[in-house]
Amino acid sequence: MPDWLTLYYEDPVELTHGEGRHVWDAEGRCYLDFYGGVLTTMTAHALPEVTAAVREQAGRILHTSTLYLNRPMVELAERIATLSGIPDARVFFTTSGTEANDTALLLATAYRRSNQILAMRNSYHGRSFSSVSITGNSAWSPTSLSPFQTLYVHGGVRTRGPFAELSDAAFTDACVADLEDVLGQAHGGAAALIAEPVQGVGGFTAPPDGLYAAFREVLDRHGILWISDEVQTGWGRTGDHFWGWQAHAASGPPDMLTFAKGIGNGMAVGGVVARAEVMNCLDAHSVSTFGGSPVTMAAGLANLTYLLEHDLQGNARRVGGLLIQRLRAVTAGLPVVREVRGRGLMIGVELAGPDGRPAPHAAGLALEHARAEGLLVGRGGREGNVLRIAPPLTLTVAEAEEGAELLGAALRRTQDAAEAERQP
Repeated sequence: MPDWLTLYYEDPVELTHGEGRHVWDAEGRCYLDFYGGVLTTMTAHALPEVTAAVREQAGRILHTSTLYLNRPMVELAERIATLSGIPDARVFFTTSGTEANDTALLLATAYRRSNQILAMRNSYHGRSFSSVSITGNSAWSPTSLSPFQTLYVHGGVRTRGPFAELSDAAFTDACVADLEDVLGQAHGGAAALIAEPVQGVGGFTAPPDGLYAAFREVLDRHGILWISDEVQTGWGRTGDHFWGWQAHAASGPPDMLTFAKGIGNGMAVGGVVARAEVMNCLDAHSVSTFGGSPVTMAAGLANLTYLLEHDLQGNARRVGGLLIQRLRAVTAGLPVVREVRGRGLMIGVELAGPDGRPAPHAAGLALEHARAEGLLVGRGGREGNVLRIAPPLTLTVAEAEEGAELLGAALRRTQDAAEAERQP
């Protein structure tokens, strides 16, 4: 395995099986899973409805490619197109969020005949050459080479940066002015703005509601497309909305949205939704060998059906709201915790030192202490100082209470360790 492959924990864990919101390692230890394989096990581990759909489809045919139709692919495309809110929508399936964003960038640059891309600072859009080149988070961008001219604008991080002290309305106005200024300096017409409604790898940061609607008014004047990267925010995880873009809906839906992760509940599913005029703009052949696989489509269809029938968006809103309150309560009085933020079951706990600067070392300790307590969480932020909490959307109130107590204990141990290190 390559040296640059990121692994959690000094003693990496091997997960062997899971059920509901719990997973077990090779040594038989059980953990409450508050990360879901990077927001991918969206519904539950070993969800019977998804497992049955995979087993049944695998018994018929495993693979065909997009050169041939299969019924689960068509049915899932129809449902996603309707749910997307994009008029006259078309859906193209991929195997990951990275590939979905690659496809959206291909469509945007072909449609607009421009290689200029607007992206947000602190953003993350995947690990391929093209998606890395528009990623605004330097910790995940290993090369400066790029097929695009990428222009970065403010707005994705509300509580840091030059506009942090402004009111929400003034913050939005300042970011719009920055966008206008960037466009005024660009030569030619940008193809698209790509933005995560909530920045995932960036530490679950978000702008005020309505920012991207204000951006959209500017973009429309220039004919620039809006791509909403819903790889982490989609499918009701934020609780208040089914898609992250709906917090910015005053100027209408995006031209494209990309999705992946949670829809497959662990299976490799991604894709792009675009209005037909944009999706159909390519004048060359294209195919996805593994996108739209009968097995992954059957899993996605069963998972989406379960999510809608059991109102998991509502559960994310209710239980997520409770979890945020409990996390704020158990971390009150801990100087190492700068902020608990989030929406629904997409929550970030940002750690900082006594000087207010990011504390990545403390986040690393907290990750280890949480595991020792029996809780798995993620880590992100530009400095690696944010704990990322994104449990399966079936999380119960009792599990939310338990997880908050476990993380509180881990953070108290982290605080004690930080204070001990400062002793002479």
